[in-house]
Amino acid sequence: MSVIKDQIAAVLGEITGPGDSNLMESGRVKALTIEGDVVRFVLEAASAEEARSLGPLRDLAQSKVEAIPGVAQAVVVITAHSGQPAPKPAPSLKIGQHPTKDGGGKPAGVDRILAVASGKGGVGKSTVSSNLAVALARQGRRVGLLDADIYGPSQPRMMGVSKRPASPDGKTIIPLKAHGVTMMSIGLMVDPDQAVVWRGPMLMGALQQMLGQVEWGELDVLIVDLPPGTGDVQLTLCQKSQMTGALVVSTPQDVALLDARKAIDMFGKLKTPVLGLIENMSSFCCPHCGGESHIFGHGGVRAEADRIGVPFLGELPLALEVRQAGDAGTPIALQDGPVADAYAQLAHRLVAGGMA
Repeated sequence: MSVIKDQIAAVLGEITGPGDSNLMESGRVKALTIEGDVVRFVLEAASAEEARSLGPLRDLAQSKVEAIPGVAQAVVVITAHSGQPAPKPAPSLKIGQHPTKDGGGKPAGVDRILAVASGKGGVGKSTVSSNLAVALARQGRRVGLLDADIYGPSQPRMMGVSKRPASPDGKTIIPLKAHGVTMMSIGLMVDPDQAVVWRGPMLMGALQQMLGQVEWGELDVLIVDLPPGTGDVQLTLCQKSQMTGALVVSTPQDVALLDARKAIDMFGKLKTPVLGLIENMSSFCCPHCGGESHIFGHGGVRAEADRIGVPFLGELPLALEVRQAGDAGTPIALQDGPVADAYAQLAHRLVAGGMA
């Protein structure tokens, strides 16, 4: 017996069932299997009548097993010697498939979809996405956050979540909630240490699934954290969903702005409105002397917004506490202080402008 099976047996041995014997001693646990981080087993009842009363016992066993380190999901089914068995366990949900022709549109209950984009990596787009989502939630908006960076998902770490989303029927995906935000990421569905090695069709299919199969509920705004560049994900999102618009993030330096212009041009070609530009890492306040420095320059994004005639939505600072908060899974927008205020002001501008 493997270590994890020993742990499962120990946990189930602590649960008392009908007849005052624990689940293991009574022999009620049958067909115990482990598939990756998913545990499946059957609770056998003496009769159909007893099976109907074992619901709370099944829920307790499921929660206890899911609390074991390394277990993401426990699927527990009740059967009886006579009568009809309980429903079979839901089939496993597969993420990453070829897109379907009828996929797309706007998820039911979602009012607006905002893409947060950048022309290049390393400008803090994902940090902006998570903190903006939290800042909007703190201002009373119903917010969703979709991590569409399939190859480099970072939102699970930044939002402090790691549990695998449930799927009751192998099709519907139940998203997680963190800091008042409903969220979904491919990083929650795969081993965090394994690379996602997919060609374009599988990538586009996964995005379609996360838009259309997730039960997002009623949302004022769904923020989509895009990967950098102008590739398949951006193309799929703009062509297959009813996008409200895009927010383009860049640092002030010329090299970043060169790529930001390409992202802006892409959205223009795809007829997706660019709702505004955000200058990230705009300034740095030294924690030792208090002096302000412009490590990546300053004002370049504002000047670009003026040049192309789109709103400039604000400047966000480069700060050590932003990195620390993101690594800890507690976005800086949850706190109080100058950096959190910058995100709160950005969120307020979006709400006041009718964009969120």
